[in-house]
Amino acid sequence: MLAKIIEWSVRNRFFVILATVLAIGAGIYSLATTSVDAIPDLSDVQVIIYTEFPGQSPRIVEDQVTYPLTTAMVSVPGSKTVRGYSFFGYSLVYIIFEDGTDIYWARSRVLEYLSSAQKRLPQGVTPTLGPDATGVGWVYEYTLSSDRRSLQELRSLQDWYLKYNLSSVEGVAEVASIGGYVKEYQVTVDPVRLEAYQLPLQMVEMAIKDSNLDVGGEVIEMGEMEFMVRGLGYIKSVDDLKMIPIMTISNTGTPVYLKDIADISIGPMMRRGIAELNGEGEAVGGIIVMRYGENALKVIKGVKKKLGELKAGLPPDVKIAAAYDRSSLIMRAIHTLREKLIEEILIVALVCIFFLLHGRSSMVAVFTLPTAILIAFIIMKKIGVNANIMSLGGIAIAIGAMVDAAIIMIENAHKHLEFEREKPLQSRRGHWQVISEASTEVGPALFYSLLVITVSFLPVFALTGQAGRLFKPLAYTKTLSMAAAA
Repeated sequence: MLAKIIEWSVRNRFFVILATVLAIGAGIYSLATTSVDAIPDLSDVQVIIYTEFPGQSPRIVEDQVTYPLTTAMVSVPGSKTVRGYSFFGYSLVYIIFEDGTDIYWARSRVLEYLSSAQKRLPQGVTPTLGPDATGVGWVYEYTLSSDRRSLQELRSLQDWYLKYNLSSVEGVAEVASIGGYVKEYQVTVDPVRLEAYQLPLQMVEMAIKDSNLDVGGEVIEMGEMEFMVRGLGYIKSVDDLKMIPIMTISNTGTPVYLKDIADISIGPMMRRGIAELNGEGEAVGGIIVMRYGENALKVIKGVKKKLGELKAGLPPDVKIAAAYDRSSLIMRAIHTLREKLIEEILIVALVCIFFLLHGRSSMVAVFTLPTAILIAFIIMKKIGVNANIMSLGGIAIAIGAMVDAAIIMIENAHKHLEFEREKPLQSRRGHWQVISEASTEVGPALFYSLLVITVSFLPVFALTGQAGRLFKPLAYTKTLSMAAAA
């Protein structure tokens, strides 16, 4: 069978060359469009439900939020595990799905069941879905620094300027702010004054809420024109808070303002952690989380470009620096594969030239190696395997095995050609007939030798758990490269 395929290929060289050119073109396209990352994504398909319940203890959060949500999520189609975690003031519920489940299908199913579980939660508690990302989506981190601004001011720049602009970059699922202080209005009520005026604390809270509203009215028509009536009540400063009326003393008609019973200021929100940079003190920064299945290198380039544009809108004293950049690791992995491929090609070419004293023969191996790699990238693109350290490492390992077959084929063809030249001129056969005979002689043996190596990797695909998912990209890409070479 293999001998007939080889003979047909020699007789129909045009179709073989045409198929090779098409394969090279498709391989180049796949190479240019394949997602690139540093590490393979081995995380489970999961959807996270985040719920805030401010001021409540973990036990209350567990009973009133986490338990109702976990019991509602166990029946989501395709889910295999539901995990709930309760903390002070918030809850996290992880729904882990079967391997191969589309993450956006999973998110839509969770939303359906979440709508029915909403009525079992306390009033005012609204669960939200986490970003459509995985555990390896953290691809870039930057820091803000200034010699004139406080951590609170830097955090405000991050939260209200950089965060929203960076979220618009294609492929970014979330921009998480870290470090610094979140600015807030702080009303410190004096209990002695509350007692003196006989005011409940709930009345103070309601007065602040009611005074922080913009309300709309009807319209007034005057001179064939309509004027909208609205009340502007949003709080814009500490002075606005101070002048909020709480009550009126009945016997004198004197109003009691918020400033009469409380101290009002702008201060930092209570923190439950800090961010430190290189052991030199606290810092403010942001974490770029990549969307599931996106090209990490493309996303990082987009983030860097956007940061360069945003620097023009920042104060001159504020500087942005990269604290973590995965693109450097990605580029090193690509450089390693390129370097090893060039080394292999050069060594094979030199060996062929040195032992066979024939420069054109070395081009066979020089042409075979990159062509086989391009064919492997076609299949990787088709099945969704991205280029990472594991997959590129598998290709680099497969290069060594692919070289052997090319050298053996070239050497055998040279032996047959030399033997044919020793014959009388009238009894010599045609060049392509000799090549066909030489290829048929060793071709099947080379094919089965590569096939044995390829089959030896098949047991890896039977592994389960994290170990199986770790080694499958390596085995799979090496199998692809070996099959392409064969």
